[in-house]
Amino acid sequence: MVIVGSGRNTRASLACAVISKVLVANRGEIACRVFRTCRRVGIKTVAIFSDADRDSVHVRRADEAMALGGASPVDSYLRIDAIVEAARRAGADAVHPGYGFLAENADFARAVIKAGLIWVGPSPESIELMGSKLAAIERARAAGVPVLPSVDLTGLQTSEILGAAQRIGWPVLVKASAGGGGKGMRIVAVEQGLADAVEASQREAASAFGDDTVFLERYLEAPRHIEIQVFGDNHGNVVALFERECSIQRRHQKIIEEAPSPAIDQATRERMSAAAIAVARAVDYRGAGTVEFVFDGEDFYFLEMNTRLQVEHPVTEEITTLDLVHLQLLVADGLPLPGEALQPEMVGHAIEARLYAEDPRQGYLPASGTIDRFRIDHPGVRVESGVEDRSPVPIYYDPMIAKVVAWADDRATAAAILADALEGAQLHGVTTNRELLVRVLRHPEFLAGHTDTHFLERHDPVALGGPLLDPAETKLAAVAAALAAQADRRSQSIVQSVAPSGWRNSPSQLQEVAFEGPFGEITVGYRFEVRSGLKVEVDHHPLQGAAVLDLTAERVGLVVATHLRWFDVHRVGEIHHIDGPGGYVRLIERPRFPSVTTNHDRGSLHAPMPGKVVKVEVIEGDSVDEGQVLVVMEAMKMEHTLRSPHSGTVTSVQTATGDQVEAGQTLVVVESVLA
Repeated sequence: MVIVGSGRNTRASLACAVISKVLVANRGEIACRVFRTCRRVGIKTVAIFSDADRDSVHVRRADEAMALGGASPVDSYLRIDAIVEAARRAGADAVHPGYGFLAENADFARAVIKAGLIWVGPSPESIELMGSKLAAIERARAAGVPVLPSVDLTGLQTSEILGAAQRIGWPVLVKASAGGGGKGMRIVAVEQGLADAVEASQREAASAFGDDTVFLERYLEAPRHIEIQVFGDNHGNVVALFERECSIQRRHQKIIEEAPSPAIDQATRERMSAAAIAVARAVDYRGAGTVEFVFDGEDFYFLEMNTRLQVEHPVTEEITTLDLVHLQLLVADGLPLPGEALQPEMVGHAIEARLYAEDPRQGYLPASGTIDRFRIDHPGVRVESGVEDRSPVPIYYDPMIAKVVAWADDRATAAAILADALEGAQLHGVTTNRELLVRVLRHPEFLAGHTDTHFLERHDPVALGGPLLDPAETKLAAVAAALAAQADRRSQSIVQSVAPSGWRNSPSQLQEVAFEGPFGEITVGYRFEVRSGLKVEVDHHPLQGAAVLDLTAERVGLVVATHLRWFDVHRVGEIHHIDGPGGYVRLIERPRFPSVTTNHDRGSLHAPMPGKVVKVEVIEGDSVDEGQVLVVMEAMKMEHTLRSPHSGTVTSVQTATGDQVEAGQTLVVVESVLA
């Protein structure tokens, strides 16, 4: 089951005076999160949904739901007029934007207010002032908050951009002025890659935020990413609710967040909190917001202000027992922040891990498809998710499927609880970053508190993202899969003898099944005998002392030399998902395992997932080097660069800029120079 409780006990709540029904202009886990608080304080809820989300969890969690049509964000969750009209038709009196999509869109906030609805967020003016990172930097500088050197690239020619980078000093960071989430960001260490990085950042920013303004900023080599949660109300109160550390990132996007930071002492906490409050007061801020800094161990510098609730807000809730969504509703309703928020207390340590449908071993390539099973059943964690068994992971949206949060009295215990919960989770059907998260949480460097934004660059993602089970345990999982399949066949047979299928009262050939796993092929042979019990061979080697304590199609108690292990087995076609005491493994039955390479296919570059082609860099006849960029795709809100698998000649280009392509579709064929 999915645990979606609000974590540690939240404090007694004030009631909203005006708000009685809230439309959440978002989807997935944040919509579910807002609905939960609304239900707790007696507020009715309205969901919106695209065609792709018609059967989604967030639609069922709301009291009612309004269809927007379309599938892509531009046709659904970014349609301001349609969302405001949906709120009006549903009789909502307030709109909560969640995060992402239109959450930091001043025009949306104005449209909501103009329609006579309550906007659960800061004023449109505050959003606008902080919506441009360039403008925000100037505001912070004027407020006396330290900032990094930066240059607006608007209107600059290539030579001027290069000159700006040289003045700032290498390396530099190309950043989108609008939006967030790591989109439109590129690190550039040498001048040769600067022009391409600026072009790619502009393209990605325009696609994600509708604004291609980018700028250069001094890039610190290995800082910590520290942010302060701020809250303001309409009665002159602005408070800081302590810090969060978000240094474990990939593609400039956070995957593990914690509160408090292991690197911040009380004196630094007070200085950063004062700086964050100064930034918030500079824009007359109301509601929930986050002021982000980079910290080099001694000094901190303002990065940006997010004028919304953050993805990682649960860790702040866990250490303060404050419900930040409820505080947002109170402030939007015109009430002052309650005393517990004005004088917050911090207790214990909380860590959040973001579960993404992606493959760290393939450059964090997002994965779409269907989640066959989603179960995180652990008493020590809080799960925020908008998926369940058989939920789709559409190609149109961010691939985050859940946030898992652990709180404990100390950091080491919180990390241990969270790692244990993730290791034991049943996550079947799509590739996830679960294994990487577990290894990071157990990594000596992380446990020592030595984290920075380059942590994942220092450690091989292929190793971190590999199977948690070692080869020996994987073989035992294969035995469990074979025995569970036999039990399944027996349960489905029409005529059953006294002895189950597979039992023999005289020696005979072992029943045999082959699996393809993460470490290669595994062959399991087995035979049940009335007198001697179970006989098992793995890769034609006897497994001594094997027995079963219990055996069903979905659960196997496997005993080997007096050591009992329980395995949960979930079969979907030829795929066997096995969750055991050491983690999860996915095995494919060999007889049905398809061949993925053919002579005809040699040299082909395929689309790794469905998406849109935004750039084709080659034409037929071009000579290319191994690793050279051939095609740039956009999928799941990110750009993905596809490179040549080898040096050779382009013999066929089967796509063009603007094409929508399917996973596995051939895009370019490169004939190897060695062919």
